[in-house]
Amino acid sequence: MTIRTVLIILSLSSSFAFAQNVVKLTNDFGSENKEIQDILDFEKIYIEKLNFEGLMLKGKCYEIKVHEFVNGKSVDESILFDGAESDYFKIKSEKESLKFFFKLNDGKLKTYVRGTQFGSKRSYFKLNEDSDKYAVKDFFGSKSLLDLDINSKREIPIFAIITPTIHHDGSGSYCEVVQSEIKPEKLGEQFKIPHYFLITIKFK
Repeated sequence: MTIRTVLIILSLSSSFAFAQNVVKLTNDFGSENKEIQDILDFEKIYIEKLNFEGLMLKGKCYEIKVHEFVNGKSVDESILFDGAESDYFKIKSEKESLKFFFKLNDGKLKTYVRGTQFGSKRSYFKLNEDSDKYAVKDFFGSKSLLDLDINSKREIPIFAIITPTIHHDGSGSYCEVVQSEIKPEKLGEQFKIPHYFLITIKFK
């Protein structure tokens, strides 16, 4: 067996192992009813369903956290849901969907997570600026599907609740922030965002 053949086999084995760990992520945003969506937008209520699919999901549980950043530094973290508390919350198949609810109003961020077998507690977090300045953004950008490597058991950022980056001419942008190649935990430092939150998920 030649060295080239060995390298090809190793490469294929590595690709197969990675594929086994990959979970496909798609999303469904808001309401299909336009009038209801208009009301949600007016009330600053954001709803998005995340759909996970992959062989590695079955038998795993997940932990969902919110991380708070001030002036580019992590200052606090809270658990929104921890499925490791009971075997009841272990994923039963190769598919799992989670619906996330966020409300930005009266100087507070309100969060709620709904799964197929649970509903999380409502959690509240103080906003340092006017509620209307904040927006909830995912990390899909122009993509309709993301590949997630869940075998590392790392926390995967899935949402950012941010204020816009402000340009020299006074204009602002939210999408420029979350569609950048900057690590989510470095967004505040890079884009001069004084206060924001990250929602993460970790499979274990």
